[in-house]
Amino acid sequence: MTLDTASSQEAPLDEDITIQQLTLDPYTVYKRLRAEAPVLRVKSVGRTLLTKAADTKYVKDNPALFSSNDPNTPMQRAFRAHTLMRKDGAEHAAERGAMAPAFTARNIKQCWEPIYTRIAEEYVSRLPRGETVDLFTALAGPFSGRCLTHLLGIPEASDDDMQRWSQILIDGAGNFGWTDALFAQCDAANDEMDALFDAAATRLRAEPDQSALSVMVNADDPIPVSQIYSNIKIAIGGGINEPRDALLTILYGLIQNPDQFDAVKRDGLWGDAFEEGVRWVAPIQVSSRLVTEDTEIRGYLIPKGDTIMTVQASSNHDEDIYEDGHLYNVFRPKLPHQAFGNGPHFCQGTHVARRMLANIMLPLLCDRFPSMSMPDPDAVQFYGFGFRGPRSMPVTLN
Repeated sequence: MTLDTASSQEAPLDEDITIQQLTLDPYTVYKRLRAEAPVLRVKSVGRTLLTKAADTKYVKDNPALFSSNDPNTPMQRAFRAHTLMRKDGAEHAAERGAMAPAFTARNIKQCWEPIYTRIAEEYVSRLPRGETVDLFTALAGPFSGRCLTHLLGIPEASDDDMQRWSQILIDGAGNFGWTDALFAQCDAANDEMDALFDAAATRLRAEPDQSALSVMVNADDPIPVSQIYSNIKIAIGGGINEPRDALLTILYGLIQNPDQFDAVKRDGLWGDAFEEGVRWVAPIQVSSRLVTEDTEIRGYLIPKGDTIMTVQASSNHDEDIYEDGHLYNVFRPKLPHQAFGNGPHFCQGTHVARRMLANIMLPLLCDRFPSMSMPDPDAVQFYGFGFRGPRSMPVTLN
């Protein structure tokens, strides 16, 4: 829209909120912002934060006005590529579509579910009954990484490498301080991944399968190799932490609420447990967008060239939609959430994650250890500004 900028003012500027606060205890900050300043420029992150659900959805649904191509993000430096996450329109659709055949409902059902079930059975069988183990390192991370290697077409990658690469890419994409040492780690990881992808691509050209790398390198009109590799890296960056953190968050919510846990096990409410978990603590908390024209949100001028940050973590607790949104409650009325985004950049792996956890891992794990408990729930620390989940989660497996 055309604005009379003389009569509009920019959103207030906050110089007190720190990245550390948003990393350690973001929900306290977001609750206050939803009530007092739902459109707020935050100096520490260099962005205008939007914390109400209506606003975050509006932005994601209007890519022409709010572009994914934010030149101020460290992602391109971290990934050494201009990834599809920072593209719009036909260019974004072409790269997203290049991987799409690997994510069809038919492939998920016929190819990935059987593989993921075998992996889940193998990894759960390793867990010692009656002992206390950290499910972050003993199950959630390795399971997510191993499943992803098959989906992507790189089973040569080890569980440890997948988790290490994922964390380095995530840290690099969130390196808003532009720290050289962290980008040096990204460069080393990129070199390792590129070498492995080269070997895997050669194998898959000779022996194609349904994996993402295979469908991209064997396409009739393939996208450039640099973009094929950046697609795989984007999937490594997000495809491990989302199911890993969601699994741990869901288990934390269930164990902390025994009545809900009993009902979920009794009635098979694994889908409800999954959706509530990702609403409660969104694995991907925030997203950036570049404003392409002067516009207005809640009466404030959002100038062309500004970078806004949609806080889906806050949207998923919005009091306009959710009663007691800060609580995990599988019995709450079914309402849409924004944990997987919306619009053209809606998470491509959403349906895979749901099947991995709600159909396979959660019922299997809780059938084997129906009386699992946490010896010290207060010791479980959720962590992260851009991506969030427990850093460790010791559980006694009974």
